[in-house]
Amino acid sequence: MKIQIINGPNLNLLGLREPEIYGGHSFGAYLEKLQAAYPAVTLTLYQSNVEGELINKIQEAGYGSEGIILNAGGYTHTSVAIRDAIKAVPAPVVEVHISNVYAREDFRHHSMLSPVCRGVIAGFGLDSYRLALEALLEANKK
Repeated sequence: MKIQIINGPNLNLLGLREPEIYGGHSFGAYLEKLQAAYPAVTLTLYQSNVEGELINKIQEAGYGSEGIILNAGGYTHTSVAIRDAIKAVPAPVVEVHISNVYAREDFRHHSMLSPVCRGVIAGFGLDSYRLALEALLEANKK
């Protein structure tokens, strides 16, 4: 099974940026642990700070993988274009957030993406990605 993880803006700074919110570990270190825990799954990571590049990757992965785990960062709350890309592809997309966005600023309480995603997981730190992976694995059993 092939799962594409797509991280949006500023997530390249995990481990450095606001560790009180996002934790003190890089995503690369977490991905190694996740891959070791799920050896039968091919996990591929893509990160970009550029909206159009994220859309290109969603389109590519949406036809070339069994699922997408997407943390669109700040674009979650603003991007109709990313929403349209998710809606256009057959692969299921799980929206992920490291922090509990509902415990943060009001503008983070609305997602443009949630209505077109299979589901949303937020607030469990980097473990949100594992939970999303479990959800996709379970959905593919059906």
